[in-house]
Amino acid sequence: MRFGENISVIHKRATFDNISILAAYEKVSEVFKDYYQYEEIQGDERKKTEKIPETAFREAIANALIHRAWDVESQIKVSMFDDRIEIISPGGLPSGITEDEYLSGKLSVLRNRNLANIFYRLGFVEIFGTGIPRIKQLYEEGLKQPDFEVSENTIKIVLPVFEKNLNLTEDERKIYKILSKTMLKSISEIAPYTPFGKSKTTQLLKEMGKKGVVKIEGRGRGTKYVIK
Repeated sequence: MRFGENISVIHKRATFDNISILAAYEKVSEVFKDYYQYEEIQGDERKKTEKIPETAFREAIANALIHRAWDVESQIKVSMFDDRIEIISPGGLPSGITEDEYLSGKLSVLRNRNLANIFYRLGFVEIFGTGIPRIKQLYEEGLKQPDFEVSENTIKIVLPVFEKNLNLTEDERKIYKILSKTMLKSISEIAPYTPFGKSKTTQLLKEMGKKGVVKIEGRGRGTKYVIK
């Protein structure tokens, strides 16, 4: 599902039923390319740009398919936003593996071994259990990191739009992670989620504005901030 600035604005809805797992994997990958890849002309060459690493997306989808519980009457849900992708797979972790082991790649317990072997032979995944560490590695230089939520009944992976370090200080990066590209936020909506007070947070936002990273709108109490 493709959303606009929030979940109330739906641009596109697609459901892949009654087709093979491999066909669904390729179709959702094509939808990804439509929204998160584009070409730029640089001189005589065309350069492909990825807003989100395609390899990370494919790893997350493969991970969802391999680990999902197929006896649960619920579908894998892929929600695409301007600033992130959320992938929710039903079933939680298979028995015999902890959340820490799953996230670190220290141990791999396959719920769907035959499916995992097919994905491996086709080159869709590398060594079993390395999917999550590989996703993390692809974001090592990113300002915002992927997020992983494991519950009893679901596994959720959030892939943010990839943005390299924009010459921000450590303190500025902490604030940047709280800001949005689509939603204006006031200082009262930002400061509580930082380790700083309102005064320092405001000063840091001003510095980020001078660097051209943050757009500042309004005055006084009506001042709001958004990522450029």
